[in-house]
Amino acid sequence: MFRNSLTQDDSLTRLFDVQASNNYYLNNPMVHKDRQLAKSNTAWTRSFACNDLKPLIICRGPIRKEAMDVFDEMGINHYGILLSEKDSITYTNALAPELRTLTDPDRVHRVPDYTGATKEERIRRIQQIISIAYDNGYNAIFAGYGFMSEDAEMVESMEKAGLNFIGPCSFTQKSAGMKDQAKRTALETGVSVTPGVNNATSLALFAKYGKDGLDKCAKDNKLSVDFSACKDEEEKALALLAASYAAGIDIINAADIGLALQVEAKRMLAEKPNNRFRLKAIAGGGGKGQRILQSANSYEGATIEEKLDKAVAKVPSLVQECLIELKTNGVGDNKNVLIEMNIDTTRHQEIQVVGNGEWCMTMGGRDCSLQMHEQKLLEVSVTEEELEAAITVAEAAGKKEEAEQLKKDLVILQRMEQEGAVFGEAVKLDSLGTFECIVDGDSHYFMEMNTRIQVEHRVTELCYKLKFTNPDDSGDYFIAESLVEVMVLLARHGKNLPKPTRILREKTSVEARMNATNQALQPHAGGVIENWSNAIPGEIRDDQGISTHNPDTDVFMKYHLAGAYDSNIALLLTTGDTRLSSYQRLAEILRRTELRGKDLATNLEFHYGLVHWFIGNGINARPSTRFIVPYLTAVGLLKEQANQIDLDVAYAEIRQRYVSEAGENAAAWAEALDAKKLLMIRPLERLFAEPHYMAGWLSMNKDSLSIENGKIKWAVNPIELLDKLYHYLNMDYETGKPARYMIWDHDHEILSSAVSFYKTLNEKVTAADFPALEALLASDKAPKGFSADEWAAVRGAHAGYFAGSEVMSVLAYIADKTGFCELSVNADLSITIPDRLTDEALQKRMAKILVPPPAAKSDEVLAASGGMFYPREAPGMDVFVNAGDHFEAGDTLYIVEVMKMFNKVIAPFAGTIDKVLIEGDGVIIKKGQPLFKIIPDEKIVMETPEEIAEARRAKTIEFLATLK
Repeated sequence: MFRNSLTQDDSLTRLFDVQASNNYYLNNPMVHKDRQLAKSNTAWTRSFACNDLKPLIICRGPIRKEAMDVFDEMGINHYGILLSEKDSITYTNALAPELRTLTDPDRVHRVPDYTGATKEERIRRIQQIISIAYDNGYNAIFAGYGFMSEDAEMVESMEKAGLNFIGPCSFTQKSAGMKDQAKRTALETGVSVTPGVNNATSLALFAKYGKDGLDKCAKDNKLSVDFSACKDEEEKALALLAASYAAGIDIINAADIGLALQVEAKRMLAEKPNNRFRLKAIAGGGGKGQRILQSANSYEGATIEEKLDKAVAKVPSLVQECLIELKTNGVGDNKNVLIEMNIDTTRHQEIQVVGNGEWCMTMGGRDCSLQMHEQKLLEVSVTEEELEAAITVAEAAGKKEEAEQLKKDLVILQRMEQEGAVFGEAVKLDSLGTFECIVDGDSHYFMEMNTRIQVEHRVTELCYKLKFTNPDDSGDYFIAESLVEVMVLLARHGKNLPKPTRILREKTSVEARMNATNQALQPHAGGVIENWSNAIPGEIRDDQGISTHNPDTDVFMKYHLAGAYDSNIALLLTTGDTRLSSYQRLAEILRRTELRGKDLATNLEFHYGLVHWFIGNGINARPSTRFIVPYLTAVGLLKEQANQIDLDVAYAEIRQRYVSEAGENAAAWAEALDAKKLLMIRPLERLFAEPHYMAGWLSMNKDSLSIENGKIKWAVNPIELLDKLYHYLNMDYETGKPARYMIWDHDHEILSSAVSFYKTLNEKVTAADFPALEALLASDKAPKGFSADEWAAVRGAHAGYFAGSEVMSVLAYIADKTGFCELSVNADLSITIPDRLTDEALQKRMAKILVPPPAAKSDEVLAASGGMFYPREAPGMDVFVNAGDHFEAGDTLYIVEVMKMFNKVIAPFAGTIDKVLIEGDGVIIKKGQPLFKIIPDEKIVMETPEEIAEARRAKTIEFLATLK
């Protein structure tokens, strides 16, 4: 039923029936099933049972709950979880939601933090994990996709301790997990890589000691290195560096690496002065440990040499930032940082790779281009089956350029899958891995292999399942639908597993990451979820167990978003036969999702608007990784324009026009328009308050109304649009629903009557569209089938129903004033981004429009968000500002760590620090908390409420001029 019910938009509501409990969430057939191979009726299948595994889960987030579910379904009953105390230290009421189902205290093991803040603490944590495993009878470790999942040292320690690591082995971790080694392997196997430098530590070593000085360096530092086994200077450098890491000493430091990369950066920028470059610490991932080096030509200078010097001046500090963010700047840490060309028009795609150390295969791709600050937001499947079907549809529709682009994408996917399998074999992948690439035009470049399961892995497993067949009996087989299940099978049975075949489940899937962020997608920690509507059929909700109800009352239990780690709350997924159907299903899931609480901010509104932008503009559009910020800027412009319009004034002026022209019927018209005011205004107020909703609505209805020669033109009946708007905003009338969340009953009666009137009228008259119907109604001559009196009554009813709907044209006015629809999809699926939307100053200003900073006095600086306050770049370094220091606009005042990301906060204006109100490193601050007392260089003049109201009235009158 689910697969075939989306042929028309109206069927979406019928599909997603109201769920009275969270039973569907608990027993979703798309992700839950009996996986106990021990129950099979064949000996061969039973031989792959995993009941004897006893895993300790050392990760957090949605993957922890997913692993618990899969282990239960596989018959793995003795497992435990590692629980960090950091969340509860930050917010005392924050409890892991998994504890709602895992109630045995002997299976919950607490540690101060998952990894430790320093190298020494990390080593202690590894030993602590091993001790917990030994003491509690665990024989396996599951690390998911966070913290130490790609830590080769940790994996090797587990292996030496006799523990089965459920994930790639230490050899694979070393060969593919470190970005520099992965690039070397890729080059050796013929895989295309991004142009750049991956041996900064070697270059720093040569610069400091000379290529002839490596022997002396080894002797001086008492390092035993067999240089005779090395074939060239580069291998000698790598051997010497490896020995220093093993000894826990630094023979080069971060400053040396920064200077070496400064030289390389200047050379690369000189060759490509218009290109930006990316610095990446080798142990980074998920956007952490990476920084962008701006192009040389983005700096002012009389000569290219002057521009180059300004550009590379920041390299040493950027290297420090990368290492500090990953906490790999300690003595003895591998501090290698790559520098590579940043292809700004790139798309980010990745291939799911599976192997057992002997065979290696792929499971299609995922497009992760919709991201911001290296953090993925919306991920969509890329499969041969979906692309082939899309090509057929495009060709049938005569869309030649679209079809050609889709064909190119199909070829690129096939190449990436082939290279992913080759690379996986080269590094002896014996679990899951992700072959990450950037796609630029007809080319693709390998970036890195993530030697772990990815956050977005379900996007793949919803499209493909794996069939393992007895090589001696084709009728004897078992199927694995979960990638966590596949990881367990590979960890337990390894090379005994035959190479599987992949089988299609669904052609497409899509995942939206629901994060604790505000409307500008900035982290917002600390909120409390007080209610979350139940999951509905077709929705896969991976939410760490937050939606697990009270077992006695079946009532949602409050959840405090701790925010000590990343901002992710949940992953929302669905599937479809086409990309369009999957996006429509996701849009319906988001429409029906109700999430409420205290100090709660999420990106649900952003996703709702974004998904509708693609549905309305072109579902096969190929956005680059730089799409989101210009898109947010366009949404900010909508909000800025909406802020200038007073809807009450607009409706009052429209009302007055009707009353003034009504003569002796003025009182009746006034009464009728007063009765309709809130019917018209309430949904518009909602769009004004939620600019992401407005962006989605305009994208879906951009052809419904427009401005021509300064005047509004309706292509669709505004009453029909109003009815659809209430549905779009999930404000449909429902018995028992709180009035504040739906259309009010008397407004519902008026709207239903109007919709019914126009439906009946359209059935009785011949009018191709609404303009034709308007022209018909403008004439007092009765059409065929109506008497003069009947037609007069129809025209009167139309006038009454239509009156006041003119206020809805404010949406077209706002779209026109901001040029919102200029952000559009081209015939070849590329996206036109107006130049103004790429202006960095406008982008920053619009972020503040979307989320205004806390109201502050003119003599203080307030915290823009909650998090950990750091007054300096790194321990031991000077603070950014002291009392008495003068600062300029753009100078860094402090760093705030929010959900594992370090953000520099710059001064919005110039002034002098009068007093520093926060002392110490890592101090917890709250949004709006005063941090500094300052003396601004210029007096800040504030507008009065009266001045603001008058300005809004003037802009509103300007809009009303389009209605004449």
